[in-house]
Amino acid sequence: MTTLTTKDAVEAALPALEGHAVVCANGFISRWACAVKDDPAHFYMIGSMGLASSIGLGIAIARPEQSVAVLDGDGNVLMNLGQLPMIATSRPKRFFHFVIDNGVYASTGNQPTISPQVALEEIAAASGYARVARVRERAALDEKVGEFVGADGPSLLLVETLPETGPPAPRIPFTPEEMTARMRAALGVDA
Repeated sequence: MTTLTTKDAVEAALPALEGHAVVCANGFISRWACAVKDDPAHFYMIGSMGLASSIGLGIAIARPEQSVAVLDGDGNVLMNLGQLPMIATSRPKRFFHFVIDNGVYASTGNQPTISPQVALEEIAAASGYARVARVRERAALDEKVGEFVGADGPSLLLVETLPETGPPAPRIPFTPEEMTARMRAALGVDA
């Protein structure tokens, strides 16, 4: 059983992702990422459930020299499950898929997902990801983040966390247009 929270998982991942384009799934994952360590190279999804990995793959294909990380949730991955084989067959070398699995749709009231019965990391492995792992404890999380971030990908690290219980992080203070402009500037894309 895990004692990790979504905030714990985000706090463990973000320091290792300096220099990455980071696409954060909608809901509490984006909110925690923004609160923990905002960066112009972070794109926080507002809506568009399940599409963080699609946007991340698009960046990885368009900019193969750019390291890309996707902070995703179990509900988001389940919403767009076909993206796992698409990522795997596209083989982006600098792609880190970080899945926070709390077993619920946290942003809408903690309704259960089916992730406790579906090993998402095994689906990623069967799809052809270069490396996958599941962790439940902070020491293993820190070790695997360090191992996966520097390795050729695509890589998927699934982190089991507890459902949200306290107040969520503040809402994202940027409009989608502002986030797009920030990301484009961080990637050196002309407007």
